[in-house]
Amino acid sequence: MRLLHTSDWHLGQTLHHYERHYEHQQFLDWLLDTLEQQQADALLVAGDIFDNANPSAASQRQFYQFLRAARERVPHLNLIVIAGNHDSPGRLEAPAPLLETHGTRVIGHVPRMADGSIDIGAMVLPLTGRSGAIEAWCLAVPFLRPADVPRLPQSENQHSGADPYLAGIALLYRQALEHALACRSGAQPIFAMGHCHMVDGQMSEDSERRIVIGGTEMLPAGIFGADISYAALGHLHLAQSVGKQRHIRYCGSPLPLSFAEISYPHQVLQIDIEGTELGEITPLPVPRAVELLRIPARPAPLAQVLQQLAELETQALPAERQPLLEVRVLLDAPEPGLRARIEAALDGKAVRLAKIETTSAARGAQAGAAALTLDQLERLQPDEIFRQLYRQRYDQDAPPDQLSAFAELLLP
Repeated sequence: MRLLHTSDWHLGQTLHHYERHYEHQQFLDWLLDTLEQQQADALLVAGDIFDNANPSAASQRQFYQFLRAARERVPHLNLIVIAGNHDSPGRLEAPAPLLETHGTRVIGHVPRMADGSIDIGAMVLPLTGRSGAIEAWCLAVPFLRPADVPRLPQSENQHSGADPYLAGIALLYRQALEHALACRSGAQPIFAMGHCHMVDGQMSEDSERRIVIGGTEMLPAGIFGADISYAALGHLHLAQSVGKQRHIRYCGSPLPLSFAEISYPHQVLQIDIEGTELGEITPLPVPRAVELLRIPARPAPLAQVLQQLAELETQALPAERQPLLEVRVLLDAPEPGLRARIEAALDGKAVRLAKIETTSAARGAQAGAAALTLDQLERLQPDEIFRQLYRQRYDQDAPPDQLSAFAELLLP
């Protein structure tokens, strides 16, 4: 059996006000071609289909058109989609009865029976082969909020000392695995899906949303038992294995979702299974439809930055294909005309200025300084806060003209 594992599409995302519909469509078209070329038996989409819980009509249309086309081009394909923390479970599941007629199964929230208990069996899905016979099973577990997980008996929880949320997640996966083991026949493999943050998982600097405040959302690799042939995870945008275990993987996002992700390996994973044994795992690189540029690679003084921008060579491209640019400037004092000077240096060049990032050497040196308490902040006057912030950023006293201008702003 051959699986393709993908996640974190974030359809509808904008990058610093530039919409990315074109890039997403290029990825989805490539994925359709790849499914057909590789003759995949299943596509596992591990959450964060959309960038927010109220996606635009255009991004929803893009998603449903993909699902229809995938089934038409690969008729035997099993399509399984789970919700991520960015998705609305109800919105994602709303068309599920219709999607099931086209071979797509969507699990947006933890299903429950009439008495309120969790319907474990509804998350254990059969995967069929080309003959139509069941050949594998999938634990399709969506992003789990604290209210979604089963509760251990209080005595057992107190005895183990485990966090109730983590213990509930582990119990749910254990129950789902037990159900799959009872359902399977012979050497049928069992796969797991999840949208979660595993222990030691590497996060992007500025594009991933913490699932739960604090560190208790990080799950140990041990929740995926030895009977699981492959665990297809979503949430972290950097492709990585978990706990040095080959069969537990984040495939990563197919597009760089921030400038911090430019160097990530953007890919879809192809997984070959022989019986219950994990065979070859093949990264399939996703072509970059639009380049993301950081100039310079590290923040530099403005004069150097302007020179590099002036020397930047670009080629004529339609607007939606022009590179998105982050300019990184090292300042030792405020630069009121910064944007105008950067835009002038880029005049006539086929790039889209998305972000100007300013830093200072003083800011880095001050990073370890002790933070003020709330009581200390309360005692500070606005002009004192301004003076301290200026010194923190530029390692010098604020000039008199700027202090006077700030004082004018405070006048009633």
